[in-house]
Amino acid sequence: MGGLRELVAPFVVTGPSGVAVRTRLKGLTPEDEEVLRLVGAHLGSLASRDLKARCMDGLEHSAESWAARKRELTGVSSSRWAGSVTKATHDQWALARRGQAAHIQGLEAGIRTIAHRLSLPVGAKGTRRVPGGYRSAQEWFHKTRRLRVLEDRLGRVRADRDAGRVRVVRGGRRLARTRHHLADAGLTEAEWRRRWEAGRWFFQADGESGKRFGNETIRVTPEGDVSIKLPAPLAHLANAAHGRYALATKVSFAHRGSEWADRVAAHRAVAYRIHHDTGRDRWYVTASWQIPPTPTVPLEAALAHGVIGVDTNADHLAAWRLDTHGNPCGEPRRYFYDLTGSAPHRDAQVRHALTRLLHWAKACGVKAVAVEDLDFHAEKTREKHGRRRRFRQLISGMPTGRLRARLNSMADRTGMTIIAVDPAYTSKWGAQHWQKPLTSTTRTTSRHDAASIAIGRRAQGHPIRRRTTPPPHDQSDRAGHRTVQAGPGTLGREETRPRIPGPRTRCVPPDAERTRATRASNTVRGARSDQEWVQDSLLLTD
Repeated sequence: MGGLRELVAPFVVTGPSGVAVRTRLKGLTPEDEEVLRLVGAHLGSLASRDLKARCMDGLEHSAESWAARKRELTGVSSSRWAGSVTKATHDQWALARRGQAAHIQGLEAGIRTIAHRLSLPVGAKGTRRVPGGYRSAQEWFHKTRRLRVLEDRLGRVRADRDAGRVRVVRGGRRLARTRHHLADAGLTEAEWRRRWEAGRWFFQADGESGKRFGNETIRVTPEGDVSIKLPAPLAHLANAAHGRYALATKVSFAHRGSEWADRVAAHRAVAYRIHHDTGRDRWYVTASWQIPPTPTVPLEAALAHGVIGVDTNADHLAAWRLDTHGNPCGEPRRYFYDLTGSAPHRDAQVRHALTRLLHWAKACGVKAVAVEDLDFHAEKTREKHGRRRRFRQLISGMPTGRLRARLNSMADRTGMTIIAVDPAYTSKWGAQHWQKPLTSTTRTTSRHDAASIAIGRRAQGHPIRRRTTPPPHDQSDRAGHRTVQAGPGTLGREETRPRIPGPRTRCVPPDAERTRATRASNTVRGARSDQEWVQDSLLLTD
């Protein structure tokens, strides 16, 4: 096993710690939509101003500066709106810092790879784990220039991180760049402007336990009435008491609606976010709250009824059920999804595939689903895969983060346990040991199906290979059994066939009465040793 990296032991994934549900604001009047636009634009300008001030503070940020920013925002909004804005600013700045650190790690990995390949002679062959030299002198020259570019870029990013500077675009950098490619995006300038302004609005409020219905800023009653605390400059638009604006619509949450109603009735904290979908011209409200994580089940208890191994791919999930001994049962299952189109469409595709997977697992009576603990952050660079552009696009299209979050949340609702395993060599070893034996005239086993078996066996603690090497001297059962799928004391374990009397083994007990005489052999070699062959005399005839 030399040259293989050390595998991480499988572990049970902890349950989600929060819930977010969304519904549509239907039946809004033109006045309601105008008030929502004014409030979102005003709070968005305050959020932009606060983010600029936070970025200017850099590493010198302190609690005093935070309090000063909050007091400044309170005069032009309210104390609760100011608290939501400053909290969102800090979260966005922290996210930018984490992205900056990940960018530095990616640049360092690319520089190490290029420097290593430049140090080798042109045309030098590599190994499976270490890349070789570049193919031609022209490629070697262009990579020297790219190395200088990456080193210069790394120096700038490190300087920004040491100084506490971050690069943040409210509304999204992708949407900002789309402004220069409107024809390719199929948008007009007016349509892009509406998306840009809506993306920079700020319309979210954190909840507070003990307050009426769990939120004083954006209030939703158990009956579905929605009212908003207007900022101070827009207080003249109020149509309810205490400077509030009540929308002429009622909302209801179809998913987890009973949980939301219980929290609201008990005056527990619920955070709300209102946003506008400019493509469909629809308004939505999202409610979120924290929940205590579900206690994790011990690994042995989760695997008591077998496991379902799932291999994640760019266009489908390959799943196979395994019994407690690690043997595949039944037929493989494939759950396809289409990851093209808009983000809501892609999310719905992943959600529908996971729903079918969990329903099948529940029907089989299995309580555990094994998945790979995938992270392609360091695997998508062109320095690592070179000209394999299609492969880089393939692994970039795998919804690892979204699928893991969705599966964890949906499995917690259905009572399933998610087991994460090390993804090393699952596809290679699964195809090597399981693809050919499970392929027949009526079933075509793909490489992904075999990988799902490898994932399930690794979760159970079994080796991926089907059996160990036969005994070294005569390859018989005299030196021990050749299977590793179960212990010696497990019933049903593959082993030498016992000599049990019966028609299957053709073994007759010693005290049984013989019903007919033994048939004599027709060959000399098969005759008994105590018999003597005698040649008869020739017949005499007249």
